Amino acid sequence: MKKILALLLLVTVIVTGLTACSVRRDASQKEVTVWTLQMGDFSDYMYKVIRSYEKENPNVHIKWVDVPFSEGEKRTLAAVMTDNPPDLINLNPDFSALLAQKGTLEEIDYDAVSEFNPEIIKALMYNDKLYSIPWYATSAITIYNKDLFTKSGIIRLPKTYKELAVIAEKIKSGSGAYAYLPTLTENDTMMKILNKYGITELKDLNSPESVKVFDMFKTLYDKDLIPPETITMTHREALEQYMAGKIVFYQGGSNFLNMIKENAPSVYEQTDVIEQFKGPVGQNDISVMNFVIPKRAKMKKEALDFCLYLTNAQNQLELAKMTNIIATNSDALHDKFYNDETDMISKARSISARQLNHIYPQMKQRRNQKEINNAVSTTVQTILLNKKSTADALNDLTKTLENFD
Repeated sequence: MKKILALLLLVTVIVTGLTACSVRRDASQKEVTVWTLQMGDFSDYMYKVIRSYEKENPNVHIKWVDVPFSEGEKRTLAAVMTDNPPDLINLNPDFSALLAQKGTLEEIDYDAVSEFNPEIIKALMYNDKLYSIPWYATSAITIYNKDLFTKSGIIRLPKTYKELAVIAEKIKSGSGAYAYLPTLTENDTMMKILNKYGITELKDLNSPESVKVFDMFKTLYDKDLIPPETITMTHREALEQYMAGKIVFYQGGSNFLNMIKENAPSVYEQTDVIEQFKGPVGQNDISVMNFVIPKRAKMKKEALDFCLYLTNAQNQLELAKMTNIIATNSDALHDKFYNDETDMISKARSISARQLNHIYPQMKQRRNQKEINNAVSTTVQTILLNKKSTADALNDLTKTLENFD
């Protein structure tokens, strides 16, 4: 019995000693707290990258916290005002710009981002300074029904909104379907379209060029060449219209191709893809997710180092192959993965990647961007429903925007 007790005591001493060593070892590490948005489905990927980084940097421990999209901005705003915020935070550029405006973000050395697509870096600049590092991007493509388009008797595919507007009547009479359903009042849809007409400042929202854009959609709406639901529907509802064969062209992410294939296989068989519709300026709109480092972060250097590791070509490509996102790292974008067009999915991916090279000039984001988007959407409804003339509606919009920074 005494031998057993002695043995147990010896084991306890050994385990205690090992635990103490482990604690001392962990305590000597620098802990970098990283917040991401809604990446829980890719936890295996994230932990793999983290383990690989920690192996190469044994003095650093990465504490990963995944935050729901709905809570991201609120939690981030509260955190950056404290003395102990996360060291690296995943955000969208609009909110990042707001935090930069408040002086709560660390400026990023431009030389540190030389591996990234220069157009995206330029678009992320705020007051000629960089406060964020791009992680991944999405860029909508145009999905269209070949059969319905052929029935319209038109040979040349439209490349711009104006070209689409010109053939909208012939498409409807020939195919029985609407040319497309622009979700003009959803989020910043109208702002992105206006951006393609060279409108990058709030003052330009009431300009001759802006009037042309609003009047173009008003004419289409009055002639029943775009569905009445244009002023209320979302892109998901527009996708349902496409799958039902009620519209010929649909603009959205390449990920929607899989939804069409699963839910409307006969429509998918008649589907092909082209670049997103452009305006006279010729640029494309994109969406980017980035990382920022709070000014009060304790581990700024280590946070930047891990961020550049997570967003290097190899890790971005691996994430891209698991999802439908587009890499922002230039080396990754030149990989054969983005140059393969053997099937429609890969063709869509290739088109999306190429579109990142033509995204400037971008609409300048404001602190009150959501309110601005809502005001523009209200103006769209006012004009299309003939409640006011385009000129009067845009004059009212100008007055409303005078209250915004």
